[in-house]
Amino acid sequence: MTPTPPASASASSPGSPATPPRGRREQLGQIFRFALVGGVNTGTFFALYLLLHPWMPYFAAYTLAFVLSMIGSFFMNTYFTYRTRPTWKKFLLFPLTNVTNYVIQSVGLYALVTWAGMDTRIAPLVAAVVAIPFTFLLSRKILIPGTGAGAGDGARTGAEPERSSSTV
Repeated sequence: MTPTPPASASASSPGSPATPPRGRREQLGQIFRFALVGGVNTGTFFALYLLLHPWMPYFAAYTLAFVLSMIGSFFMNTYFTYRTRPTWKKFLLFPLTNVTNYVIQSVGLYALVTWAGMDTRIAPLVAAVVAIPFTFLLSRKILIPGTGAGAGDGARTGAEPERSSSTV
């Protein structure tokens, strides 16, 4: 008995090993779009942080900028990155994806400022870089039901319309 090839191997045509399967291409597209949204979101966060920083303690400015940019991130990720409709359920669950991001960034921010003596204007950007992979995986899992660690190439890509009628 010969082993069945993985789903990703069976989806490509025999003569074109350089062409990734459709599911893999969609996932690479999501990663690329996530990076673009992340760049815009990081710029928005950092601009808000710098605007708020003179008026309040650095950690309060960081938290408020984080919350405001997270709301923008939700809409950019639903519409652009994963191409799915926003719903109230996703909107309410999305902050859970950012709890990990917030914890990683907060610990990093504190450590960089307190222990490493880094400038409070730069430390949030450095801490944010560490959290990127975690945020991608968690937001994908929430915004595209059926994806996650155990999902294969047959998982929802967000390209098909959803049946839920409750949108934000």
